[in-house]
Amino acid sequence: MMAREQHLLLTRAVASEGPRRPVPGRLRARLHRHRRWLVPLLAVLLLAQMAAAMVTTAVQQTPTIDEPVYVATATDYLHEHRIRYNPEHPPLGKLLIAAGVAVADPHYDPSYTGTQGDVGRHLLYESGNDPWRVMLWARLPVIVLTLLFGLVAFAFARDLTGTAGGLVALALYVFSPDLIAHGSLATLDVPTAGFVLTSAWLVWRARRRPGLCLPLAGAALGAAVATKMSALPAVPVLSVLAAASVLVARRGADPHRPEPRSPLAGPAGTRPREAPSLSAHADTAGPRPGTVLSALVGAPGDRRRAVLSALAGAVAVAVVAVAVVWGAYLAVDPGLRFSPAEPVPALHGLRGRLVDLLPVPDAYRAGMRVQFGLEDYPWQGYLFGHLYTGSLWYYLPAALLVKTPLGLLALGAAGAVTLVAVRRLRPAAPYVLLPPGVLLAAAMTGSRDFGTRYALFVPMFLAVAAACVPRPGRRWTAAATAALVLFAAGSSLRTFPYYLPYSNEAFGGPARTHRLLHDSNVDWGQDLGRLADLLRQRHKGERVWLVYKGSGVPSYYGIRAADPRTVPPERVHGLLVVSDSALAKARGRLAELVAGSRPAGDVGHSISLFRR
Repeated sequence: MMAREQHLLLTRAVASEGPRRPVPGRLRARLHRHRRWLVPLLAVLLLAQMAAAMVTTAVQQTPTIDEPVYVATATDYLHEHRIRYNPEHPPLGKLLIAAGVAVADPHYDPSYTGTQGDVGRHLLYESGNDPWRVMLWARLPVIVLTLLFGLVAFAFARDLTGTAGGLVALALYVFSPDLIAHGSLATLDVPTAGFVLTSAWLVWRARRRPGLCLPLAGAALGAAVATKMSALPAVPVLSVLAAASVLVARRGADPHRPEPRSPLAGPAGTRPREAPSLSAHADTAGPRPGTVLSALVGAPGDRRRAVLSALAGAVAVAVVAVAVVWGAYLAVDPGLRFSPAEPVPALHGLRGRLVDLLPVPDAYRAGMRVQFGLEDYPWQGYLFGHLYTGSLWYYLPAALLVKTPLGLLALGAAGAVTLVAVRRLRPAAPYVLLPPGVLLAAAMTGSRDFGTRYALFVPMFLAVAAACVPRPGRRWTAAATAALVLFAAGSSLRTFPYYLPYSNEAFGGPARTHRLLHDSNVDWGQDLGRLADLLRQRHKGERVWLVYKGSGVPSYYGIRAADPRTVPPERVHGLLVVSDSALAKARGRLAELVAGSRPAGDVGHSISLFRR
């Protein structure tokens, strides 16, 4: 009887306390309350990590092969306001670099004559300037732009899958070794790819607000084309997608989709919506399938107006893009004068006629002629230990397999399949998959197998596609996504600060990349300063023989070395230092010298040391 009364008392006490919420529920509620500041905080932390990695890399690396050309051209823009050097690339990217060069304010001699490479070397090493300071300031605008493109990847993925998906895309973006490596250089590859990504995102958002987004998409596309001509194949692709977005907008598609808003905060005066979890897509992931076709169904007058509106949207994007190209040249020289420092090759046949028809400045057409001339040159390539002359159509896909983190490869491929397979996401598939697919196909036809820098748009779009992997009702997809993101982040952090020679774990990591690839994949001349430090600290007073491939000047950094290929092999004794790009192509005398030496270490996984 007493035991029964005690049981009743305990039961009433528990009942009076009410039901207890499980710990995960409390955690979820707490995260929801703090979401307003938690998401921006995570985004800032991810971007801060990338910024730290890029600035560290920019401070430690000497000029790569292409950078002195771009920096000298940017300096010439500032001082002489003329299109003279580097016509094979339009001026916009170099104008961005010029913003940093203007702060460095290097001494420049406009009367110096020579090739664009000679002018770059003269500016950095022969004019009394500090190349470390000039290069850092020249690289900073590209670093800032790379970080901003990270926000674009976040916003694009967030529009498709929600805030959690946006954070997945941002994490994969900021830990991409290729984006860190080339985003920390005063080059044009990351800006071009980022502008294409921005244009694709804006064309997608034009399904809701075409009047605002299509002109901005055209401006971003024009910025890409005004930075590198390799972005030209994206113009027809994004113009067609713009027409599709206009058709969807006319039908008032996506009735359940929320209004576009800032990627980091809710609309002013309203509470932010609850962020979807990694395990579920928002119901508003995209428009219902068939909306483009449904826009063409109806009375003949409606169909005619729909077609005309779609054509107007496509033309608007293309016209704005062309206007941006003209604006870039006018910003350098309002008189549009063109006096190339080096001869421009003639271009005949169909290619020549097509170039002449383009509505762009004469200097742009001349740059295209230079590009086609470079394509006709018999370049040497190196892939998986094989040296060849010409090009391999599969070079870029193979190089991307080597240099992309396995986590990003897996999630990007799964995300691409999900975009096509899942009905809610299928309308977004052309916007995420077509631009990088067409650009990659075009790049695969090129003759210069020099590196994945020609396809940096691939990791950018893969990061966006990866956000589509988590599926509603399937928690294992969220866990798998989180694990692969962490794996990609760990792989990136392990290669710090040697991002340029990165390769993933399946191919042996950065120490083995030079056995598989060459040039800007591994050794672009970036480690001359590190070599000088090593020689001072560990090999002081030793005889040094150097075969260096790059734009740096070894003597400026205190390296006293001779070229071993200019003397008989029996006279070469001491420390033999060879750039890995030169080592990949070693034949004849150099191959004989390396074969008769024993390995003695490396510098930055890009320069090999041998003892003779």
